[in-house]
Amino acid sequence: MEAPRGLDDPEYAAFAWGRYRRVLARMALVAAAVAVLSVLILWHWLGWLNFTLALATALGVFFTILLGAALMGLMFLSSGTGHDAQVEDLLRDQIEIGD
Repeated sequence: MEAPRGLDDPEYAAFAWGRYRRVLARMALVAAAVAVLSVLILWHWLGWLNFTLALATALGVFFTILLGAALMGLMFLSSGTGHDAQVEDLLRDQIEIGD
């Protein structure tokens, strides 16, 4: 099996970042749907909602999901492109693993 090319290769980097953007765009749609659903659930439970409460709830849910998706996507991007394997551990020989 061929080792994954790193982000130093411009063609592969463009492919990897494009895939990341597509996944993040899809997750933004999912986050928007969940945010609307959360406001509707609150409206069902509590009745009429103040606009500020509804907006704060929707934005909080949306950005929480989007932040989680962005960080998870960056983790998979780093791992999948071989970027993690390119990191050199300069302290490997200096750290003693104690018993």
